[in-house]
Amino acid sequence: MESPVFEEFDPASDCDCPGCVHWRRVLPHSRAGRGTAHPAAHRALALAAVASAALGAGHAAPAAAAPHAPHRPGGIPAGDGPDTPQGERAPLHGPAGRPAPQSVAPQPTSLTRAEIIDRAKVWVAAKVPYSMSAYWSDGYRQDCSGYVSMAWKLPGNEWTGSLAQYAQRITKEELQPGDILLFHNAASPTSGSHVTLFGGWTDEAHTTYTAYEQTRPHTRRQATPYAYWSDSDRYVPYRYKGVTTEEPAPGSGSGSPGAPAVTPYPGAAYFGPGANNAYVTRLGRLLVARGAGGAYAAGPGPRWTDADRRATRAFQQAQGWTGADADGLPGPLTWELLVTGKGKDVVGGVVGPPPASHGVPGYPGRAMFRPGADNAYVTRLGQQLVRKGYGRFYEVGPGPLWTEADRRAVEAFQRAQGWRGGAADGYPGPETWRRLFS
Repeated sequence: MESPVFEEFDPASDCDCPGCVHWRRVLPHSRAGRGTAHPAAHRALALAAVASAALGAGHAAPAAAAPHAPHRPGGIPAGDGPDTPQGERAPLHGPAGRPAPQSVAPQPTSLTRAEIIDRAKVWVAAKVPYSMSAYWSDGYRQDCSGYVSMAWKLPGNEWTGSLAQYAQRITKEELQPGDILLFHNAASPTSGSHVTLFGGWTDEAHTTYTAYEQTRPHTRRQATPYAYWSDSDRYVPYRYKGVTTEEPAPGSGSGSPGAPAVTPYPGAAYFGPGANNAYVTRLGRLLVARGAGGAYAAGPGPRWTDADRRATRAFQQAQGWTGADADGLPGPLTWELLVTGKGKDVVGGVVGPPPASHGVPGYPGRAMFRPGADNAYVTRLGQQLVRKGYGRFYEVGPGPLWTEADRRAVEAFQRAQGWRGGAADGYPGPETWRRLFS
């Protein structure tokens, strides 16, 4: 029986202490099991044995000190924590010598959130190698703080101890694309200090977000648990002081006198799971006006929902688009057609079935099945579980509110497929959905 394919993260090395980092650079790497002793300990004991032989039996060599292993809460592999020693503050392109500290931070450059994310994507696409001493062609140091300095278009290279002067502290609920999550370990700056760029929530419960970060081996963009894999409680949200706080009012824009007002496309970061802004409302109203109102049980609002995606997909399909061009997420062309009134309307208000997720028809996405979820997909899931013989977990019939009964029923179904561990956690992924409804 085939096991489902689940999303994985970058392979992690067994240890990221400074000793192992050094030896991985100079020796061939051999992946030892986690039950084996720390590789630095093997080397220390070997050196101790050689020293003992040289000194003779009457001179015992001192015992090797037990190496210190970084703490990883919750059994997280060491490689999932930051292995990000960083350079000091430096001008662009990093001439030798540390610049004199400034008493007042320079005036921040004004940037929109979309511009910050677009700048961050440049390094992701280039897979800029991690380095605390090298500088990329744009002049920014190739470490975590240099990456944020680049994304924020700062006048020089900052480090985790100085980035906060360009920002203001915010709460988790206030996080938006372009903000950062900063952990500066003042007691030992090279131990754990790290910073990631917030790219938006990946789920409705705000437990996971898209992190843009500079880490070994190169710049990456991946779903990351809030606030980070390790030392999560020590990361602090900050907002760049130069971020443009006033978005163009939906429905306003430039154009020739007497022409309809046009709102420029704000960027992909404003749409998708976790988005909550005026552009989502504007999108929904435009879609309703173009015949896709059947997707909405209630009027469009600022929080992105599956209704927005279904309506967008219906409009894209009305243009004759298929595949990735009709994924339900508005790109620049979709937005242009909507705000200018061009293109074809959705005929008869038909929005079609929910868009396929992960290639599985009807699967709405993981965010629909989490504590606090309340939607028709939960009801549909529960009813199908009852049909499949897992109704014993429900004291009353399945309903739209996600409960422990739903999770236990899903877990039992997953175990019946032969899955164990994280593959049988009680939360339906695309493969669980496919097998349940096939």
